[in-house]
Amino acid sequence: MIVLKSRAEIEKMAAASKMVAEVLEGLRERVAPGVALIELDAYAERETLRKKAKPAFKGYSGYPFSLCCSVNEQVVHGMPSSRVLVPGDIVSLDFGVLYNGFYGDAAVTLPVGKVSEVAARLIKATEESLYQAIEVADTGHRLSDVSHAVQAWVEPRGFSVVRDFVGHGIGKDLHEGPQIPNFGTPGKGPKLKVGMVLAIEPMINEKGYDVRVLEDGWTAVTCDKGLSAHFEHTVAITDNGPLILSKL
Repeated sequence: MIVLKSRAEIEKMAAASKMVAEVLEGLRERVAPGVALIELDAYAERETLRKKAKPAFKGYSGYPFSLCCSVNEQVVHGMPSSRVLVPGDIVSLDFGVLYNGFYGDAAVTLPVGKVSEVAARLIKATEESLYQAIEVADTGHRLSDVSHAVQAWVEPRGFSVVRDFVGHGIGKDLHEGPQIPNFGTPGKGPKLKVGMVLAIEPMINEKGYDVRVLEDGWTAVTCDKGLSAHFEHTVAITDNGPLILSKL
């Protein structure tokens, strides 16, 4: 079921999403060689509690941390640990909060020091594909137009779209309808309507799109060990077009 939000509800979601953006900006400043993933998680949780909000992921379906940290071939849901970032790594940080009854959710992929040319291209293409998708997230389009925009951007650049994980609606629940794949034929699915709020999140691989989940039950990795990048924004569909809520 797709739940349409009122203007007042979107304002509440904007407050939650702004907190997510602020925490991610703080994390961006802290990502560097020598930093342990668990330190990033501690910062995210500390800042969220300081803002009188609740980390969205901690305890969700048993997930034990506030932040998802996915390094290199890890696609999504990487768990913070004592692992230390080294030059050349790329790290995807996925974070959400619950505030005043509504969720916000966003993700970024960051380089650690100097990275390879292909890693830099992958990060750039993935972020660009997010904005390509957001551009068509308005009332003149259908849901699959958003999906197709991602695929149409990254595949000509030599990258592949993860099939096993998707974006989603968001609101009073972290994951609401509709599911939003990052691939597909345009012109399909429900018409986009004012009041929809979507967590649009391209997950793009350097090589093939096949992934598997590790024995921890959470961490998804590329099957071929290629790199993976992930970007996400919480986006409201308004009378004036798409509004990015998780942006400073």
